Amino acid sequence: MRDFGKAKVRLQPLLRKFESLIEAARNNAGRGPVGIAPRTRPLREVTRFGANPGDLRMLVYLPDRVPRSAPLVVALHGCSQSAAEYDTGAGWSSLADRFGFVVLYPQQQPANNPKNCFSWFLPGDTTRGHGEALSIQQMIEHAIAAFGADRHRVFVTGLSAGGAMASVMLATYPEVFAGGAIIAGLPYGCARSVHQAFEAMFSEQAPSAASLGERVRAASKHRGPWPKISVWHGTADPIVKPSNAEHVVSQWIDVHRLSAAPSYEEWGGSHTRRLWADANGDALIEAFSIDGMAHGVPLGSTAGNEFCGSPGAFFLDVGISSTHHIARFWRLDDGLTETAPPEIATVPAPREAKVGGAAVTGVETPGGFSEADQPAFARNAGHEARRPLDLNLVITAAFEAAGLPVPRMPESPPGDARHVAAGPIIEAALKAAGLMRR
Repeated sequence: MRDFGKAKVRLQPLLRKFESLIEAARNNAGRGPVGIAPRTRPLREVTRFGANPGDLRMLVYLPDRVPRSAPLVVALHGCSQSAAEYDTGAGWSSLADRFGFVVLYPQQQPANNPKNCFSWFLPGDTTRGHGEALSIQQMIEHAIAAFGADRHRVFVTGLSAGGAMASVMLATYPEVFAGGAIIAGLPYGCARSVHQAFEAMFSEQAPSAASLGERVRAASKHRGPWPKISVWHGTADPIVKPSNAEHVVSQWIDVHRLSAAPSYEEWGGSHTRRLWADANGDALIEAFSIDGMAHGVPLGSTAGNEFCGSPGAFFLDVGISSTHHIARFWRLDDGLTETAPPEIATVPAPREAKVGGAAVTGVETPGGFSEADQPAFARNAGHEARRPLDLNLVITAAFEAAGLPVPRMPESPPGDARHVAAGPIIEAALKAAGLMRR
């Protein structure tokens, strides 16, 4: 009892700090999500999805048009939030309407945690086959069966405690997920009690990459392949130390057996993006650091064409839409042009590259594969192969849509729409980067 009393005394200042930071964030925002891009209908609750040992609620969003074997996104709210608030703020349902996927929203209950935080730090809820982790896994299995979702295209994301719980799900059920995104969260296994959770959030830790990776490997019998990971954090986050993002990255670099040095880095406005790719050039891990951003989900400019979500407490307009980017990193827009609006469906998604040391904008073919690879990919994904595009016309349209100097592209040789004129593309890219006179 004496030890319990001492622990409680040590915990009180940390709890007060946490509560004051949460309250300050809400007060600074004025009010919750304003509803700039509200969903078309409320989330639907599912009450019978399994034994539910973690006593969580299951809510889902289904677009009007859901293609057969649609992807499934699991979105985990942060502390003091509800599933509906997280949906409105992050904008996943509005993106589901465009790209045609199902969104699953587990929701915490105050009886489990008075601040509505997922129990990402308690062993009984973060162990495979137990507690909240098992409840979320049962929701996923139910969604796959009930809505015909593709079990090979299941993804998980979350903010803060939800981001830390996303780490839990990726570690304990790695075979379930094709990818994950952790926003202002923490690595798996960094805490096993409330006190340790606060210590991980508020203080600098120094775990080794090997020990972080071993925590994931020890969480299940799975030995690969592993999910691809997207990590987002603001440099001015007062609630979860930004160093936690580095620990998440280190954890998954070790799991994927990648080099600690990124494959390349990109700088754009107020954010930095690092990417780690495997020997085949496939992107497996990316990390975004947003300069000056506090604790929350990064949203794009309200004036931009790619804006989704709604600014408010913990949903911050910093000029980049994390929801949009994560969806494309996971390739949720692959082969779904029939369910997307024309302005999204007709222009391929830009991809940044480096030319002469400067970041420029290039173009991906549909799905991010070369046209030569399209038939095999289409068969694997259950889509019909499409006729080859004239890549020169596609690249010209992409440059024009991005407001960049349009390369003077020659016509493709007869019968070969896959031929790309590299010279004009490089010239236009160098001009855009200010490395060549216009």
